[in-house]
Amino acid sequence: MSGHAHGGGERKFVPLNICVLTVSDTRTLEDDRSGDILAGRIEQAGHRLADRAIVADDVERIRAQMAAWLEREDVDVIISTGGTGLTGRDVTIEAARALFEKEIEGFQIGFFLVSWPKIGTSAMQSRATGGVARGKYIFCLPGSTGAVKDGWDELLSKQLDARTKPCNFVEILPRLAEHLKGCGG
Repeated sequence: MSGHAHGGGERKFVPLNICVLTVSDTRTLEDDRSGDILAGRIEQAGHRLADRAIVADDVERIRAQMAAWLEREDVDVIISTGGTGLTGRDVTIEAARALFEKEIEGFQIGFFLVSWPKIGTSAMQSRATGGVARGKYIFCLPGSTGAVKDGWDELLSKQLDARTKPCNFVEILPRLAEHLKGCGG
């Protein structure tokens, strides 16, 4: 994260380094529409696409990719798309939650509230979630293009913008890893 606006007056935009992880047994970089949409919106907002990957619906592979990004100093946020449903192969949430130090329950509620007017009771089938791990944010979105657009446009684009008032995820980002300092973290 570069710089941070403090004090009164207008807040300044702070570009974040964001990784995009697509979880799918069938997609490739050539046909990953949801990943393309997310990467495009991240860059259009002024953030940096720090990395992008596709992994199969496998807990260990998902967790390993997220864990590798969590170790990088040039990563602030990880956003995944896919694997958040209820079927046996939908394991993104289980992979991510094992890494979370804190869960952001409000993200799941916010995603549900955004989805309900558009897809009604089907919104109950999403387990979109967010959390904090090693001083970084992880957000897990469903794999549909509509869900990615909703998650970014309605929630993440606002909370990952330091200009959002009264508060946003960016302003507390420097403090997420306070508990790691002095502990070899």
